[in-house]
Amino acid sequence: MHENGTKKPAHTILLGGIGGDSHSVGLTVLRQALITNGYQVCYLGTQNRLEEFFQMAPLSDVVMISSMDGHGNYYLHGFPEFLRQSNGGKPLWYLGGNLDLRDGVGYEKHFLEMGFKRVFVKFIDVNTVLQILERDLAETEPKRGGAALFDTARPDTLRLSAPVSDDLLEPDVFERIRLDALARWKTGVLAKDLENNAEFLVRQASLNEVQNGVQAGRLPILIQPRSGVALVPEQIKLFKAFESVGANVLSYQVDSLTRNNNYAGAEEAIRESRASGLSTLNGFPVINHGVPCLRRIISEVRVPLQTRHSTRDPRLLAEISYAGGVTSFEGGAICYNIPYYKDYPLDESIRSWQYVDRLTGVYYERFGIKLDREFFGTLTATLIPPSLAIVVNILQTVLAVRQGVKCVSLGYAEQGHRIQDIAAIRMLRRMTTETLNNLGYKDVDVHTVFHQYMAAFPETIERAEELIYESAITAAFSGATRVIVKTSAEAIKIPLLEDNVHAIALVRQGAKAAARQLIAEAEVEEECAIIRQEVRAILDSVILSGHGSFSEGIVRGFRKGFIDIPFSPSIHNRGEVLTARDVEGAVRFVSPGKLQLDRETLDFHREKINERRRVEGLLSERQNYVLVEQDVMRIPRGQYDRWPLHG
Repeated sequence: MHENGTKKPAHTILLGGIGGDSHSVGLTVLRQALITNGYQVCYLGTQNRLEEFFQMAPLSDVVMISSMDGHGNYYLHGFPEFLRQSNGGKPLWYLGGNLDLRDGVGYEKHFLEMGFKRVFVKFIDVNTVLQILERDLAETEPKRGGAALFDTARPDTLRLSAPVSDDLLEPDVFERIRLDALARWKTGVLAKDLENNAEFLVRQASLNEVQNGVQAGRLPILIQPRSGVALVPEQIKLFKAFESVGANVLSYQVDSLTRNNNYAGAEEAIRESRASGLSTLNGFPVINHGVPCLRRIISEVRVPLQTRHSTRDPRLLAEISYAGGVTSFEGGAICYNIPYYKDYPLDESIRSWQYVDRLTGVYYERFGIKLDREFFGTLTATLIPPSLAIVVNILQTVLAVRQGVKCVSLGYAEQGHRIQDIAAIRMLRRMTTETLNNLGYKDVDVHTVFHQYMAAFPETIERAEELIYESAITAAFSGATRVIVKTSAEAIKIPLLEDNVHAIALVRQGAKAAARQLIAEAEVEEECAIIRQEVRAILDSVILSGHGSFSEGIVRGFRKGFIDIPFSPSIHNRGEVLTARDVEGAVRFVSPGKLQLDRETLDFHREKINERRRVEGLLSERQNYVLVEQDVMRIPRGQYDRWPLHG
């Protein structure tokens, strides 16, 4: 307060992520912390251009830029010139995140010399940011009217969607889209001959066949690391090393530039990588290398290959992947939209992914090749209730099967409560199979994928190794078909070859150890019943909102908030659902938003969260966000006794 008793004006913070980076959880936590501490926050969300920050900077006291995908220097190379050209009223510039593909230590100086006031290349907690911010602004008079002007300068871009349909793509429509997709980059032409592609594909190791072996009990859970580098020889080296230590599924982890369909940028980065001898990409640029290179790589390995990504327009990537021998392609209209993009209308993503699914179906119908389609059910990976992950998987599965897909893999991210995680995987397969059977699709292979903890990782190697080992035990108990491997270096740097090799060994040990332990099956079934009730309510409301059309139900369901993903950066997601852990560590709804849950379910979640609040002395519901912040940061801060948190 001022001496005359009037309220002191608040400083204005411009906050957002830059470039292809889609990490939104940390930004969400920081945004709420800033608001709670009295700052006016102008939130740009993720995936902004540098120009957008400078456009809004004159209205702000501080500009905070986040970059988490290792390409900070690429996104910010024009910063000094923009800063030089900017006129009066300059704000303080903060930069944080994973700014370099290596660990970033010592890289602060580079960005400070560009003109940033503060640079954080390692994890930093919110309280420390708030303390630094308070010191930096102590003698600075707040700018007036910034937040109000921000709303005028940044109009809402949300638009009404065009109608979408579940119907099978007609052959002429498919061929027209295909010609356009293949023309998006020069390497597309070599993927055009479907018959030639099929002749090559049929000779490759099939992920579906291997997964069927797991389901039949002939094989143990499949272990799959993630990896991607800029150049072909180094990618082959990684694959061979992983295969030699027991990885029985391998995948191309696609780079951020390709994910945003920036093939020219990826081409430049490939040239830089060849010149420097170091990968300047955070993944493998499948499209730029093209079909011949992919076929060369797959000739060096004996296990199935998959393409993992989060590409906005996946059509060309799918074409080249399949033509290059990949037998599984990840992604879907919801899971590779809502958690990743700020403004990607659902009707557009549904149409793009219907093409991918139809292409997958065509390979089966014409050539008898059953390719796997995996859905990234991890979503934003942080405090995701099982029911939301399952509903998203079911919706995408139905869309895929209606385009002819015969094999699906359904993803789920471990949350850390063993009983709940086991129940989630079991109900994921059970309820998806039930839905397909009810719709008359009884010839679809359904598999499950257990992602080891995907949110912020423990900072100590010992804690991280414990998590990876115990997570493998949970995965084995759940009956998952595959486990996606994390490494003990997650919180420190982009994992190296040796980090992945060590992680694979830990997962193998953990999966074997599960056979010597017992799980409380009665508790698992209790959690299964809770999950079933939630899934049924949410799924029914979405289908009803589309009047029986799954596609329209998705679009309208998100608009109404009948399906709502926590921590999503998308303007097409209402963002009203808030989640936290109960006293045992299971994920519950703090606020259900507009999810159409029944009274019994709502009362259950309310009591679970109230119990947590009573235990921690947070008696006011206005303090609920404190629970969320604590839970988001609990693991990286090491504020827990053991992993899993319960069970």
